[in-house]
Amino acid sequence: MEKIRSTAIEFGQLAIDTLSQPQILWQLVAIGVLFIPAWFLSSWIEPKLEQRARGIRGMPGLLRIIIAFLRRFEWVFYVLLLAATYTIATALEVPGNSYIVYSVMLLSGAWLLISVVSHAMRSRLLRQIFAFAAWAFVAATILGITDDIAALLDSAGFNLGNFRLSILTAVQAALILGVALWLSFSIGGFVDRRIQKIDELTPSLRVLLGKITRISLVILAVVIAISGLGIDLTALTVLSGAVGVGIGFGLQKVVSNFISGIIILLDQSIKPGDTISLGDTFGWIRELRARFVSVVTRDGREFLIPNEDFITREVINWSFSDKYVRLDVPFGVAYDSNPHEVIRLAIEAAGSVDRVDNANTPPVCWMTGFGESSLDFKLRFWIDDPQRGLTNIRGKVLLALWDTFKENNIGIPFPHREVIFRNPVTVKPG
Repeated sequence: MEKIRSTAIEFGQLAIDTLSQPQILWQLVAIGVLFIPAWFLSSWIEPKLEQRARGIRGMPGLLRIIIAFLRRFEWVFYVLLLAATYTIATALEVPGNSYIVYSVMLLSGAWLLISVVSHAMRSRLLRQIFAFAAWAFVAATILGITDDIAALLDSAGFNLGNFRLSILTAVQAALILGVALWLSFSIGGFVDRRIQKIDELTPSLRVLLGKITRISLVILAVVIAISGLGIDLTALTVLSGAVGVGIGFGLQKVVSNFISGIIILLDQSIKPGDTISLGDTFGWIRELRARFVSVVTRDGREFLIPNEDFITREVINWSFSDKYVRLDVPFGVAYDSNPHEVIRLAIEAAGSVDRVDNANTPPVCWMTGFGESSLDFKLRFWIDDPQRGLTNIRGKVLLALWDTFKENNIGIPFPHREVIFRNPVTVKPG
């Protein structure tokens, strides 16, 4: 215990002696004091620049990076003041080495740059990991200890043939793969957005090209990452065979949905914006994904239906070749009504509804039978916007029929039965 105490005292005395040296002391004072004017300058200029930056429209990614840069504006002035101090001290040949000011300047500039660039990542966790790893690497480079750290990390590992697996290799693999995947996703998203704006391509072809671009970039990123680590790709033959077997048995549904999605895009049986019916689900297609199709119903619910269902099940596409759809509305009137007048009024009532196409294909009405309680009719009309709903347009037509029949004294019967009572026959005993 006494030895530890004496060692601590010696270390403290050495630190005091070192820090009290004039060539060290003036640098520490400068490093602490210069942040004050940097903060005042930033608080004066930052609000004005941020107000102008908020006027940027249509580029949320660029705006996010600019705002992140402005929020750290005091560090810009701090780095500039440190650079000016170092330059003046060097020019005036101030006694002692200005290495501390120079190192703090580089570390501050690196932290500023890394902190701003990391805001291009949407994930907060990935942003923090990237900022910490990048700044630690830059700090180690500036301090000149990268070789020592690399040797320490590489010592904790073992050899696999000609390949050495160590902590250093794992860290390098994570960094290279992370950066490669981030670049592939960013570039793929950018290219996909540009493809979606090409009006000359059909919606299905735009989605297909976007997916092919994203998948190709991801595969390319993985290959580049593996090659960057010095791993021979031919050594992965056995591993790829095992992965293939695993896909064949454990990922059948995933692969099936992926292949089904490609088939759907190639044959263009459905595309974004189409109105479809699949089982009890009626809605319009919002998006085609690699594994599922997003279908939004009239009540606002979003169904994620596997691609395989669109291949194996019966699908009604209300807008496959065009969006012109015919609807039927059956109804009945009382027997004392004139059927010719009923047909005329029904056609007029349907034509008064705004969504019914009364110009190209006017509504028609046919008498279909003599029912038990009514004369039965079927009203047929056409619409060109099935994505706006079918039940609501049928309801509007029925209301129009009700109003028209009320105005013209045409009754709508309800089922009735006629019951006949007979006197029982009394049988006298023989």
